[in-house]
Amino acid sequence: MRFPFIAAAMTAFFFSFAWPLVAEEKRFVGIEACIDCHQEQYDTFMKHSKKAHSFLNIKKMEKKLTAQEYAECFQCHTTGYGKPGGFVSETQTPGLKNPACEVCHGPGSVHVETQDPDDIIADITMEHCISCHDKDRIDEFNFEPLVFSGAH
Repeated sequence: MRFPFIAAAMTAFFFSFAWPLVAEEKRFVGIEACIDCHQEQYDTFMKHSKKAHSFLNIKKMEKKLTAQEYAECFQCHTTGYGKPGGFVSETQTPGLKNPACEVCHGPGSVHVETQDPDDIIADITMEHCISCHDKDRIDEFNFEPLVFSGAH
């Protein structure tokens, strides 16, 4: 090529503008973003799910736990803790302080934008529950997954 700097400039231009659109990482958006399209599921979830208010349970335990133990609770008692766009703190990300839709269905940013069912995990199985609901927790807390509760 006679002018290699032109090819380099064109490549830089493409990656500076097009790349973020192509490689956008799915992020957590919170339950409020789901309500407009999924009101019935939201109502059922809020009525029947223990995890809809789960953060209160760990908040009550905060004084009895070390800071590290308390933070470990966020893995299962919040939405997206430690992941892009996930729960950071009660003040920074209050809309993610309880586990909600995205805990099971995955980060919803792309789905909210496209409204394409393929951009979210639609078919939930018990395998999706195991990260938080292992055998010990199931036995201890009488776990009844929403998969069977009629929320969907």
